Amino acid sequence: MFDGKTLKGWKESDFAGRGEVKVKDGQIIMEMGVMTGIRWTNAVTRMNYEISVEAMRTEGGDFFCGLTFPVETNQCSLIVGGWGGGVVGLSSLDGSDASSNETTQYINFQKDKWYLIQLRVSPGRIQGWLDGDSLFDVETKGKIISIRSEMDESVPLGVATWATTGALRNFKLRKL
Repeated sequence: MFDGKTLKGWKESDFAGRGEVKVKDGQIIMEMGVMTGIRWTNAVTRMNYEISVEAMRTEGGDFFCGLTFPVETNQCSLIVGGWGGGVVGLSSLDGSDASSNETTQYINFQKDKWYLIQLRVSPGRIQGWLDGDSLFDVETKGKIISIRSEMDESVPLGVATWATTGALRNFKLRKL
């Protein structure tokens, strides 16, 4: 999904107060702004897929990877490093954000360190891993899957940062 040289297939998200998005040294750099991000412009599958991306916070103290992704007819976001820097989880499940639902975890993220983020969407289930360790394995049947309105510019598939400079590399999508 990322050739390491250009933003081909991606478009800068139209967030108010956004920072610059550029490609440098094989990375997508999303400079600090209020909210900065990119959105995939090509067709996406909505079920039975895996996404993997390496992400890093280089400046700031909030989420450096807000990965918005499709789940059947809905959208969801995996927040990595939110709510002051350490919250990981899905936004939103039954109206509860990443900071307050069954997927919520607190992790001490280091600046300038790459983290491998993996996500799998299959019928009735969303699974996530960080550096190969399970973050969550949540059953979605009967749950309301949604995103916060701030993430609308990331639909159907995108990544954003909040008041933070983040870097991405090795972005891949695999159909199951």
